[in-house]
Amino acid sequence: MKKWPNVNIQIGSPSLIDEDVILGYPSGRLANRGDVILGKNSKIRSGSVIYQSVRIGDNFESGHHVVIREDVRIGDGVWVWSNTIVDYSCVIGDRVRIHANSYVAQCTVIEDDVFIAPGVIFANDKYPISTCLEGPQVKKGARIGVNVTILPGVVIGEEAFVGAGSVVTKNVPARTVVIGNPAHAAGTVDSINTKRELLSKRG
Repeated sequence: MKKWPNVNIQIGSPSLIDEDVILGYPSGRLANRGDVILGKNSKIRSGSVIYQSVRIGDNFESGHHVVIREDVRIGDGVWVWSNTIVDYSCVIGDRVRIHANSYVAQCTVIEDDVFIAPGVIFANDKYPISTCLEGPQVKKGARIGVNVTILPGVVIGEEAFVGAGSVVTKNVPARTVVIGNPAHAAGTVDSINTKRELLSKRG
């Protein structure tokens, strides 16, 4: 791995960092190069770049070619899969799963136990190109389906479920299922859980 000079980098032990990972990459936004702190049992795969001023908890795992920009805070037990970008000033809680080819826009907040399927895009600029960025918020336990787009400032409620391919333009209440473009309510999480239980019994 390459550790950028003049950046304090702390790696918890044990951890596994591939050779061509870059840690502490400098940001053009920050005057001071903040620390990079990785918790124990980190596993960072080849091609990944973690910028300066990043704090990541224990049991973090990345796929290949993951980029984590500056001023990002990530909790424990988080997985970020290949070709995903977490842009600057994001906050990610514990036990979050972010799958491949996703983009987490600046100033996004993702709470604990959230599942994000491949190809999800978070947006943060209602009137491009502006200087007022408003990242989405995903509340605890929510699930986001494949190829979903979430527009700036939208709040996805606790344990809500966003169906594949949806474009979310408005807030989603807790434990609600939304689908479509624009996304609209199509039921409750309880109904989804019931179907899952029935399928499990058939299997």
